[in-house]
Amino acid sequence: MKQFFVTATGTGVGKTVVTARFIRELSAAGKTVNAIKPVITGFTWHALQYSDTGRLLSALDLKPEFENVKALSPWRFEEPLSPDMAASREDRAVDFDELIEFCRDTMANGSDVGLIEGVGGVMVPMDKTHTVADWITTLDIPCIVVVGSYLGTLSHTLTTVEAMRARGLEIATLVVSESEDSPVPLEETVETIRRFLPDIDLRSLPRGKYSPDQPELLVDLAT
Repeated sequence: MKQFFVTATGTGVGKTVVTARFIRELSAAGKTVNAIKPVITGFTWHALQYSDTGRLLSALDLKPEFENVKALSPWRFEEPLSPDMAASREDRAVDFDELIEFCRDTMANGSDVGLIEGVGGVMVPMDKTHTVADWITTLDIPCIVVVGSYLGTLSHTLTTVEAMRARGLEIATLVVSESEDSPVPLEETVETIRRFLPDIDLRSLPRGKYSPDQPELLVDLAT
């Protein structure tokens, strides 16, 4: 099984859009895929279909039922905060060792591709001592890094890549997901990032709903 961790420069830049797109491309190519988003904040049951978990269930063609939600996102918190803060508001915590065990066990189901979507950006705190970067380091799998095209993304992107490289994290590809009301054309942002990161595989994703007749974005990573 090929495995990838989907992370980002921050929250709201398109991790779930990219993960769902990859799932649909893999399914269209006849590949079996297992995807999870173990930790989600800002989650409420009445808005399940609009949540990241709901969108991934839809991409996986799974019903929005309790058991499916629990299997995909066992750590769910209501406050739209970093996991450590959101958990503390509920007198709970994300047990890091349990999180790692869950990811490894779930990814061992024999699918062609396994996808783990993170939460927030790569340096977001998971508990009192661990960040998303520690999560990725422990799993030791390549990353798909999602960045936006909003004003400020260049600094956020370069800083994120520098932090990941300092930890020896493998970047399989970097996807620039077009931000709403972006001040510059998507490809201009892509070309600027490419100039500063010439050795990183770089891809772009315009805004809009997925259609099977669109050019493939990520499916080649599974070959």
